[in-house]
Amino acid sequence: MSNIGNSPVRVLQGVGPARAKSYGKLGIETVSDLLYHFPRAYENRGDVKLLSECVPGNKNAVELVIGTAPKKTMIRRGMVLLKFTAFDESGTCEITFYNQNYLADKFPLGASFRFYGQIEKVGRRYKMNSPAYEMIIEGEELKPLVPVYPLTEGLTKNRISADIAAAMSVLAPEMSDYLPEDIRKRYKLCTLPFAIRNIHDPADYESVARAKKRLVFDEFFTFALGMALSGKKGRESGAPACAQTDLTPLLSSFPYELTGDQQKAIYDIQRDMAKETPMSRILVGDVGCGKTVCAMAAMFIAASNGYQAVLMAPTEILARQHYSDIAPIFEKMGYRTELLVGSMTAGEKKRVRASLCEENEQKRVKIVIGTHALISEGVEFHSCGVIVTDEQHRFGVAQRAALSKKGEKAHVLVMSATPIPRSLALIMYGDLDLSKINEMPRGRQRVDTFTVDESYRPRLNAFIEKQVAEGGQVYIVCPSVEEKEPEDSGEITLEAFGSDVEEMPPLKAAVQFAEELSQALPNINIAFLHGRMKGAEKDKVMKMFAEGEIDVLVSTTVIEVGVNVPRATLMIVENAERFGLAQLHQLRGRVGRGSKKSYCVLVSDAKGENARERLKTMTREYDGFKIAEKDLVLRGPGDFIKGSSDPAVRQSGGLRFRLADMSEDAGVLGDAYEAARELTDLSPDLSDKPELKAMIDRMFSIDTHSLN
Repeated sequence: MSNIGNSPVRVLQGVGPARAKSYGKLGIETVSDLLYHFPRAYENRGDVKLLSECVPGNKNAVELVIGTAPKKTMIRRGMVLLKFTAFDESGTCEITFYNQNYLADKFPLGASFRFYGQIEKVGRRYKMNSPAYEMIIEGEELKPLVPVYPLTEGLTKNRISADIAAAMSVLAPEMSDYLPEDIRKRYKLCTLPFAIRNIHDPADYESVARAKKRLVFDEFFTFALGMALSGKKGRESGAPACAQTDLTPLLSSFPYELTGDQQKAIYDIQRDMAKETPMSRILVGDVGCGKTVCAMAAMFIAASNGYQAVLMAPTEILARQHYSDIAPIFEKMGYRTELLVGSMTAGEKKRVRASLCEENEQKRVKIVIGTHALISEGVEFHSCGVIVTDEQHRFGVAQRAALSKKGEKAHVLVMSATPIPRSLALIMYGDLDLSKINEMPRGRQRVDTFTVDESYRPRLNAFIEKQVAEGGQVYIVCPSVEEKEPEDSGEITLEAFGSDVEEMPPLKAAVQFAEELSQALPNINIAFLHGRMKGAEKDKVMKMFAEGEIDVLVSTTVIEVGVNVPRATLMIVENAERFGLAQLHQLRGRVGRGSKKSYCVLVSDAKGENARERLKTMTREYDGFKIAEKDLVLRGPGDFIKGSSDPAVRQSGGLRFRLADMSEDAGVLGDAYEAARELTDLSPDLSDKPELKAMIDRMFSIDTHSLN
């Protein structure tokens, strides 16, 4: 924006200190802030109807002739009614204004007005209370669409509209378009002046749509550029350029063909690791989609180019499982592979640490898999080429940073099994390049899903016994450890249940439920697991379950990220209404990993329409990304990022934009991020784009108002 645009809003005629203070409450300090105070809706006053065509109770626009002079009536002290009648060819309408005596001279007999408001019918007569009004003057056109703005004390709709009109007249002559023309044309976007003018003063809904598309694109584009620039800081050249990217030895060791999405993700990794700029990539995929294969490709590329590869998992049991799956393959190819976890003896840890920084290449560890032990004091690498973190959302920023420091300038690949929508992934991980796996490997069976209430408990217990008798294992997930508050952040508030529910169904607590189930099923080996247990204790229970020593594991959502247990055939989620759809899908993904038919049962006594609809979605839909899209619409982005430690997420002010909506505008978001990535590839620091840099600075320098 221009210098005038950066001027205080008080430079506009008629805006004094009091009104400027009111604007400040809305986050409006400058003239350009005012232009970017967009309408929240539009009144369609251009669709004029006869009184007889209006539906009582609805808002309508009517053109009426004043039939009687306004008359004042005092109904009580401090309350004066102003009444008059107006008519069209189909009927007469009584119009009433409350405590607006100054309007008495505004409606001369015989004059024509357009009224807009809610219409009621009493007998043969119509009524309107305090409608919006505009005099019809021959030769002058009335606006068909009238914007409705967010208001605050001291500001009216008409006052804001007048001030915005004044701001547009001041800025219009010097308003330029900061968006590169090739980008604007490629994505069929209107110019910025057109967008600003038509978002505030549109000729029709088509103009509103064109304006909104451009302004939504700008919001996402600017945010994406800001995230890209912040992500590129510290990503200067110096990473090991791994030119040898032939994966034939690795891929030939797999007894299956990779999916198209796996191949695309691996191609992205190959391309990134061949550069001297460190790879910084997020790999997002559903449970069981084959992300580990892609991680192994990155690790193989590093090893085949003479560098070391690191994989860090959030739990020891998961690290051990990765080690047992990966080590035999790499060892067979001649790449020494080691495990480093907290439960190892001091001597074992010392041996692994020494081999990580070994000068003799023949003795040096090429592949190391572990937990937080990898970032402990004394762990150093000789030549780290790539760092992979699994289930990255389980690690804090400080933990990931500590690991990155161990391998300065190393390529970085982070993986997440949370099937978040692409739109949200781009926002949450905007400083990372995104690879997404939608396809599931062949042979991955569907887990049949059912919803039941408490009345099914006897049949459900019988089904548990049947699964165990046939060699299966059972997960039962409860929302809390004790009968108080849910342990997990996936709790849903009362609003999710619908207005027909007065209180939430009682919570199922893992510890108590395990005891009750042990009494009901005395011949079955039942254990419990929750987040308050010590790490070693949790790992022990999970290990016993994985090895088949436990038949039924009653747990909180701590098992959401867990080991692969092929014998697990049944997942039961108690108080299922308490969880988001994406989280339920994650839990369901714990079963169905073996050859036997698997099931997921969602237990809920919630009666609300919202709760029922959400649970029905789980019985109809099995695609994690589609489920996540639905969850995003129903719950908003906040539940996906609750507790996030990512500074970029905090920067976004709760991921709220002025116009943009991540679920509704997902297509525009994808275009904006693609355009931003292309532009920063050509101009990494945007030094030749001062107007764009100014827009980015403006978005990221203002706190929560920046994206309100």
